[in-house]
Amino acid sequence: MDVDAVGLAESLREEAEYANERRLLVLAGDRKRGYDTLESILDTLPVPITETTLVGPDDRLRCEQLPQANASELLGTTRDVIAVDAHDELRPNALGKVVGAVDGGGLLVLLTPPLESWPDRHDGFDASLAVPPFSVDDVTGRFKRRLVETLRAHRGITIVDLESGRLDADGLTHPAPRMPSEPPTPPADHRFPTATYEACLTADQVDAVAALESLAEREQAVVLEADRGRGKSSAAGLAAGAYVAAGEDVLVTAPAARNAAELFERASELVEALGTDAVVEPRRIETAAGGSIRFREPATAVDDLESADIVVVDEAAALPVATLESLLAADRVAFATTIHGYEGAGRGFSVRFRDRLAESDHEVLDCQLVEPIRYAAGDPVEVWAFRALLLDARPPVDSLVADATPQTVDYRRLEPDDLLADERLLREAFGLLVLAHYRTEPADLARLLDAPNLEARALVHDGHVVSVALLAREGNLSPETRSMMYEGGRVRGNMLPDVLTSQLRDEAAAETAGLRVVRIATHHAARSRGLGSRLLECIREEFESAVDWLGTGFGATPGLLAFWRENDYRAVHISTTRNDASGEYSALMLAPTSDAGRALHDRHADWFVRRFAALCSDALDDLEPDVARAVLRSVVDRAGPPLALTDHEWRVVAGAAYGPGLFDVDPGPFRELVVRYFADDPDAVDLSDREERLFVLRVLQSRDWESVADRLGYHSTGQCMRALGDAVCPLVDHYGDAPALEVRERFAER
Repeated sequence: MDVDAVGLAESLREEAEYANERRLLVLAGDRKRGYDTLESILDTLPVPITETTLVGPDDRLRCEQLPQANASELLGTTRDVIAVDAHDELRPNALGKVVGAVDGGGLLVLLTPPLESWPDRHDGFDASLAVPPFSVDDVTGRFKRRLVETLRAHRGITIVDLESGRLDADGLTHPAPRMPSEPPTPPADHRFPTATYEACLTADQVDAVAALESLAEREQAVVLEADRGRGKSSAAGLAAGAYVAAGEDVLVTAPAARNAAELFERASELVEALGTDAVVEPRRIETAAGGSIRFREPATAVDDLESADIVVVDEAAALPVATLESLLAADRVAFATTIHGYEGAGRGFSVRFRDRLAESDHEVLDCQLVEPIRYAAGDPVEVWAFRALLLDARPPVDSLVADATPQTVDYRRLEPDDLLADERLLREAFGLLVLAHYRTEPADLARLLDAPNLEARALVHDGHVVSVALLAREGNLSPETRSMMYEGGRVRGNMLPDVLTSQLRDEAAAETAGLRVVRIATHHAARSRGLGSRLLECIREEFESAVDWLGTGFGATPGLLAFWRENDYRAVHISTTRNDASGEYSALMLAPTSDAGRALHDRHADWFVRRFAALCSDALDDLEPDVARAVLRSVVDRAGPPLALTDHEWRVVAGAAYGPGLFDVDPGPFRELVVRYFADDPDAVDLSDREERLFVLRVLQSRDWESVADRLGYHSTGQCMRALGDAVCPLVDHYGDAPALEVRERFAER
């Protein structure tokens, strides 16, 4: 007898409401049969159609529909029922975002193929893992196999086999009654009206609202961090409502307006509770006291900061680091951010932006919210999602690896089957990648388990992962593919060959075979001991006979450039646009391992040095001077064309250094000389950091004298000009030919 799926859904919904938890219903089988069953369920459940969302490729129901690619639109919102059509594809990032949007008492419904055969079926997401020269047939189904195992193992999950009419698991947990919790109490000394705290649902939320009171003072920043459903947006909304009732102007921004819907709803409720006369609109609240809350898209918000008293950034981790940095120009600013990767934007906020925030003039107050608000603690769907997507993956505790050194560790291949069979090993390796890198996201778990072009290697100490690297095979592409790339086509998963071919116009670049270090991370308790370098050394020993080059690409900072240079990687390119996630320009570096790889490296190193000065006065005119210095110092010695100044150009340069000549008359030869200096042995000429920064800012980037003098702390533009001449003197001494030395001697006699 066929199982009564509708009756099951009703029971699940009733239990979910009773326990203030969520439940998960899996409808496995034929797609049409799944939709027919889902439609019957939605017709029966007492859920408004406006509180239901279908996440899938087709608008097959009467409710809101979003493709998986647009799942980010659900951030900051809640739904009673969300159905995910996983027949054509299942994107891990989308699943993470969707789970967090289901409210307490709600249902998450998964429409899947039969679970027994699902791991062996290739879908749209699998196709994205099939990077050339591999095909989709090379993609494995380990991620989906593990997902199915977690669905079968976790409580609160009902599985209906639509093909056989069988109930594989009823998902009912029969929860015991919960003791009512005491309402939270406001702090003894508070600025906000008491009604602000009476609207809080947990003690964590009270603490968050109290932290936001600090924005009444200048140069303050507050960071609210929490998993989804902990009430951080509500806390921000309550604080915004209190400020607007007092006549303050609050500017709110988020990835999209719907992400801030909860914030505006709570703010409007508080304004009403306070009895404040107000005009309330979906994206704007104005009070009779002269205050306002208004929403602006991030790009617009950056240009509108001066008109606001307070800025609130919701779902901050889903915004590019560069945008977050721009928002730091606000005097009083709050960032509400989700942790554990639900945004699908990785950990740019916690890994990269946190450093910028610490360096700012703001006094920073941190607040974490742990207790759930949207659903009860221990919600089974959250527990399942955290395990299935490893959202809470952590590296080993500090004490287990604190004694690790290059002499105590073993080099290990992290084979996908071994990771699938060893949950602790998988969690340690993936957790280290998550915490140490700003771009790691749930989809990387699927790539780690299934992508045919990826390899993982680790150093283990007493069996625990202390350092890990994710590697991608690149290049070795067919002539047809190389031609397509050269003519503007894009090839997935071949980042270095793609840039070298399509942007730098080297059609032969993708002929060589390479191995790119996609991620490398070392446990924080064992850093600065050479473990990362030891891991790179082991990788080179294993692969150098099988590839033409080793390579990497990353957001360029002086420290990272120095690390890779010390490990014999050399710069060949720096991007002309900033990375959205890191907010930095990306450097590409190569370590050749064969004659073909060395030829590839050498020509690109030469081309890079040749074009660097022109880049600095154009696309890279805002590149940080210390990054410019470090990236040129990371080029192989003697790369680029030899210094070839004419006799007249040497007289111009030497005249500005030793005589009355002027840099502004002909900057060209100075640029060529400065690039040569940076690309050569750094010990050949003794210059200070300040003098080198002066070279970058004035000579290479052509910034005006006044701004350079101000940036570098010179008392006047005249002093800055004289400093440039003095800094050029040792370059003339070291590089200058006869005409230059004649000028030097002529003025030295005076």
